[in-house]
Amino acid sequence: MPTSWPPVDANHVLVSSTTMATIEQELFASGLPVEALMEKAALAVSRRLLERPGRNRHDGLLVLVGPGHNGGDGLVVAREWHLAGGRVRIWCPFERFRPLTDAHLRHARWLGLPLLEAPPDPADPALWVDALFGIGQHRPAGTAIESLLRDRQRRRPGALVAIDVPTGLDADDGGLLGMVAATASTTYSIGLIKRGLVQDAALRWVGVLERICLGLPVALLGHPGGEHLLGLTGADRASAPWPVPDPAAGKYGRGRLLVLAGSRRFRGAAHLALAGATASGCGSLRAAPPREIASQLWQVHPHVVLEPALGATPAGGLALGDLPEGWLDRLDAVLLGPGLGALDHAGEPLAAAIEARERRRWQELGDFEGLLVLDADGLNRLATTGTDWLQGRRGPTWITPHEGEFRRLFPDLAPCPRPEAAVAAARRSGASVLLKGARSVVATPDGRRWQLLSACPEAARAGLGDVLAGYVAGRGAMALAAAGLSNADANATGADGAWLAAAALDHALAGLHCRELSGAGGVTPLAVAEALAQREPGSAVGDVD
Repeated sequence: MPTSWPPVDANHVLVSSTTMATIEQELFASGLPVEALMEKAALAVSRRLLERPGRNRHDGLLVLVGPGHNGGDGLVVAREWHLAGGRVRIWCPFERFRPLTDAHLRHARWLGLPLLEAPPDPADPALWVDALFGIGQHRPAGTAIESLLRDRQRRRPGALVAIDVPTGLDADDGGLLGMVAATASTTYSIGLIKRGLVQDAALRWVGVLERICLGLPVALLGHPGGEHLLGLTGADRASAPWPVPDPAAGKYGRGRLLVLAGSRRFRGAAHLALAGATASGCGSLRAAPPREIASQLWQVHPHVVLEPALGATPAGGLALGDLPEGWLDRLDAVLLGPGLGALDHAGEPLAAAIEARERRRWQELGDFEGLLVLDADGLNRLATTGTDWLQGRRGPTWITPHEGEFRRLFPDLAPCPRPEAAVAAARRSGASVLLKGARSVVATPDGRRWQLLSACPEAARAGLGDVLAGYVAGRGAMALAAAGLSNADANATGADGAWLAAAALDHALAGLHCRELSGAGGVTPLAVAEALAQREPGSAVGDVD
């Protein structure tokens, strides 16, 4: 396995406000003047604004200046815009400033830049530049500022950009510090991307996220293999650490996967999971479908080997107890969960024989030395018995919960920021975790973490998770077969969590590809599966960032 994928560099490391402040202090302690770093950052933002398309320079800028160094950045931007011949005004709703910011404010006055004495009109035609707090904000901005920011978005949507972090947003977890935040069309994150800016809760406030490069020394970012949170984009797809199958490998050498999906109620889930698994390129696919679709499944997926069909549980779910002896023989991986349905009706006792057969199947899965991928109702069934079962598994496990499923599995971790919640769950359970969301997070028991930095919002629809689960399981089966790992090695590497992150990235990029080709309505589960099938793993061709 590679030491780190993607590389630990400024393009990938996502940091907390504390880490960013520590990096800055190390720079200052090395002899770099604070003034030099501020000029470097603010001049880069100024260039972005001057190059911003569609902006009438006559409308100019209105820079909202705070008391700290974020306000100083804003004042440098105001100065540069003025010197370039643009119209610029300043609003400073504070009386005290840090010394460097105060010096820039004196210089702005000397240059003759207009300073507003009253709060600006929310309908002001200028582009507003939010330089009020940055990463230094840890409490609400106050009613007056929040009201102004809310009215600004209502009256002039899209006409505000933020330097580093939109006012009112927590730079660490992306949550609101008060009742509202500045709604930025673009946020210019200085130096490194602040982790809060890419969390689901922050996306509506951040807009387009652009990193301002400061040329930070690599030594400040830590060492490969550390517990970094690394962001993934389409540019990272080509370097994903997939093992390469032997060119002479037959179908069984390209991964052997059994799919347990679908039920009387959720019949389409089996089709969609198998479509995802097929798109992975997995060599040998088997399925034990619900009886209701068994006779038609071969017409849609003629390449899938059908095991004896399974009956229904009292709640209409898939009866795992009907699986025959030896059902786990000669497999690299098992996918359990999409559309599986419930085992029993809530509050009603389950027949002892049904419960015993179900429990026996889970015991066999615990002894299975290959990869187990648990999704959807597979996770919900597990939640009824507890996650301790995961720690005793002999083989590697990947779990793919959305927020609700994660809360049922790990109720005490659910309130934590998503990257922390995912890695804590991985360490506790011994499983690699794909915590799904608008910006999904992947974590491994050894502390590695990845977060998707781009995904298609229109992919949030029924059935896309089934395709993802099938694709993830198929790619995992292929990777295990190609890597030729012993069962012990496969379990020790998490089989490997980086493969899970790479598969999640593939799925997100396929959604973006479908939207680019067919618009928002074209991001259907089967279209995404088709896009995955057409995109050569390990290639950046056709990627959309």
